[in-house]
Amino acid sequence: MEKEADIGKKDLRALEYNDMEALILGMGEKKFRAGQIYDWLHKKQAGSYDEMTNVPVALKNSLSGEYDIYPVEINRVQESAVDGTRKYLFELGDGNLVESVFMVYEHGNSVCISTQVGCRMGCRFCASTIDGMVRNLTAGEMLAQVYGIMKETGKRISNVVTMGSGEPLDNYDELLKFLRMLTDGRGLNISGRNVTVSTCGLVPRIYELADENLTITLAISLHGSSDEKRRALMPIANKYSLAELMEACRYYFDRTGRRLTFEYSLVRGVNDRASDVDELVKLLRGLNCHVNLIPVNPVRERSYVQSTKQALLSFKNKLEKNHINVTIRREMGRDIDGACGQLRRRVISESY
Repeated sequence: MEKEADIGKKDLRALEYNDMEALILGMGEKKFRAGQIYDWLHKKQAGSYDEMTNVPVALKNSLSGEYDIYPVEINRVQESAVDGTRKYLFELGDGNLVESVFMVYEHGNSVCISTQVGCRMGCRFCASTIDGMVRNLTAGEMLAQVYGIMKETGKRISNVVTMGSGEPLDNYDELLKFLRMLTDGRGLNISGRNVTVSTCGLVPRIYELADENLTITLAISLHGSSDEKRRALMPIANKYSLAELMEACRYYFDRTGRRLTFEYSLVRGVNDRASDVDELVKLLRGLNCHVNLIPVNPVRERSYVQSTKQALLSFKNKLEKNHINVTIRREMGRDIDGACGQLRRRVISESY
């Protein structure tokens, strides 16, 4: 069973550059030391103070009294025999587990990372939420997942998606730090246009995110074209109606100019009928968006079944006829507990 977080010190890896500089200057040290430490953490991706060979021992000792470099260690890796997708289970410093995924596409290497240990959103088709949420991750723990995968694969990462365990906008402040640090030229320097933030639809946070002046892509987990259907799949729909969600999405586009992505998992007999696609067309009409149709990845604890290929293609074709940009997401990692939370849940259950 997973342990509750009990981390007394702050996460050094979660300090943005300006905060690192302020910390170092406040300790009476020269400003350049902040650059050295930041470089060790985010370019050389050091996992301990011992690796920082050009930083004075006295400074490292002083820092370590209040700041730790939170460990994020690979617990196990599963590689798909079908497409080479790699699923990572990371163990955090307090014993909690989170998942990440490495995927190879023609346009580059992509990672999908977790933002929370577990999730409290309760989406019916997701294994991440079955045991609820344990705690938020720090920005440093989010970054460490990317760094760990880069080290293990030896490959450069060009795209990052926050679609692992957790609701990213439910960990808003640390998510923003993560996004700023991920795109910082003093770190990985990944273009904001290559970063996607997923949300099940926390409406107030969508408005806030729209005002942050970021170039990221926002992906909305929609999964239902009516309030009734969406409430059956996603408890968040009981709090925010589709009308409220779509108003927030339009505000986001107006503020950022960034095309929205809508994720729609097709569940046989639940949200894949002709009437569902008709409702979806009406809902999205006039909005600059892209729809990702996802054959639902079956979760052992749930009874949902993937839509037939015929239903999937029919759904796609009807959207296209109504001039809505749509793709069917390539299924990856199906043979390695690919769905969010599956591997973590299986490992936890084995430990009982």
